[in-house]
Amino acid sequence: MEFREILYEKSGETVIITFNRPAVHNCIGPQTHAELVMAWDRFREDDKAKVAIITGAGDQAFSSGGDIKAGAKLVPVTPAEIAAHNRGERPGILGPSRWTDIYKPIIAAVNGVAYAGGLEWACFADIRIAEEHATFGVTCRRWNIGLGDGGTQRLPRIVGLGRAMELIITGRVIDAREAERIGLVNEVVPKGQSLARALALAEFICTLPQPAIHTDKEAAIRGFGLPLTEGLRIEAECFNRLIHTREMAEGARRFVERDHPDRRPGTGVTPGIKRKS
Repeated sequence: MEFREILYEKSGETVIITFNRPAVHNCIGPQTHAELVMAWDRFREDDKAKVAIITGAGDQAFSSGGDIKAGAKLVPVTPAEIAAHNRGERPGILGPSRWTDIYKPIIAAVNGVAYAGGLEWACFADIRIAEEHATFGVTCRRWNIGLGDGGTQRLPRIVGLGRAMELIITGRVIDAREAERIGLVNEVVPKGQSLARALALAEFICTLPQPAIHTDKEAAIRGFGLPLTEGLRIEAECFNRLIHTREMAEGARRFVERDHPDRRPGTGVTPGIKRKS
């Protein structure tokens, strides 16, 4: 498929997926949906792509959500399609929002409005960087349209049930600073700087050994909300899948032999690390 409504670009080992319908505030229609499914599948399967950034074209919108004018072309209509969607046999309504097995890091560079399905896509990411003019909200509330791309599940996991329920029930729009205060956003940057900041963060993440990032993200995603004993079982499963690999043995060797910038006096590459002077 040739991409027309998104952009798929690579910067080194980072993939940038851009909602590319700025004239309609980067809303997501049927064609966008299909392109997003292909793009995220390509990222997931590309061994040379370590981090993904998702953002919006222009300076007004990350994404305003679903293209309501598309109507029934976006949602399951027939009983068979509704049943398949209920069973989890469809990727999502606005792209592959129901996928939970992308264990590579994902960063959202929120460069404007993130409303309804756009907010859901921001929640799809692991880390959210917002520009100071960005706003967030379940604005579909006023049109009696429900959340269908993970908002009722991911938003409470990010900000807590109480905060999420207020936003979901009222549809209140919040600015970037409030989003940061409640934990929806990790960092606020000046207008026009979210993609550059996301790229810098992605480039740092790409310098790290990747296998442990993947297993730790998998354990966190699969274990969240489960009883602690079950979460610890999942963590053990993921850890034991990694522990006897060549990559983990090499990491241990570098630590023991001080063969790493963080282990050499006077140097260090880990943000915030403290050493005795």
